[in-house]
Amino acid sequence: MPAVMSADGTTIAYERDGGGPPLVVVDGALTTRRSGSKPELIAMLAPTLTVYTYDRRGRGDSGDTAPYAVAREIEDIEAVIEEAGGAAALYGHSSGACLALDATLALGGKVTKLAMYEAPYDSDPQVRPAWETYLGEMTKALADGRRGDAVALFMTYVGTPPEQVDGMRQLPFWPGLEAIAPTLVYDHAGVLGTDQSVPGRAASVTVPALVMHGDAGAPFMAETARALRRAIPGAELRTLAGQAHDVSPAALAPLLAEFVAR
Repeated sequence: MPAVMSADGTTIAYERDGGGPPLVVVDGALTTRRSGSKPELIAMLAPTLTVYTYDRRGRGDSGDTAPYAVAREIEDIEAVIEEAGGAAALYGHSSGACLALDATLALGGKVTKLAMYEAPYDSDPQVRPAWETYLGEMTKALADGRRGDAVALFMTYVGTPPEQVDGMRQLPFWPGLEAIAPTLVYDHAGVLGTDQSVPGRAASVTVPALVMHGDAGAPFMAETARALRRAIPGAELRTLAGQAHDVSPAALAPLLAEFVAR
């Protein structure tokens, strides 16, 4: 399995599939380079694009080096882009979209295009107390070594019924989630931060951008997508019919492939 060395010496595992313009996929919380529907998405994109998927630090086959900083994750993306020839488009899902936005701003001409699906920014000030409470409880659970509780807190926060979470804790995939639970701090306290609002720095994006959301998910995601489209100069906005946060590859892949290969 190929790997690259990030600037701080951390090994970042990645895979390359397909042929065409390069696209680096930046995952959201609690996912790895081949988890969920990722293999299906890669298969649909590979005829048009060269797709690079990688394990974010602290996940899967990648290493991790303390202390954490968002800048280190951007360096990880940069290392994968170098493997792609020095320039590539980025696609980020969920909190990965927020990280992809920051990488686009930090890496200059190394990022050619930016595609985002349901970045979980939320500019409603009324949700901030609940977000800050969640961050505090999740950080404490991890500090106490209660990884399962941290995963459960995250799932409950995003709307999974508690009884469903209790059932999931008994299933075979749960230990895999516990293994990467410490990276929840990276995504939420790090990438998103205590202020969950759409960041003003989005206005500094200068590459072509595609902002996407589903019409069957949380209503704030649609407002966030519209806010990002307004903030990012020249950004395109696409609403995916019948899709929620766990977007279907069949709905996503054609838009993503056309945008990157255009």
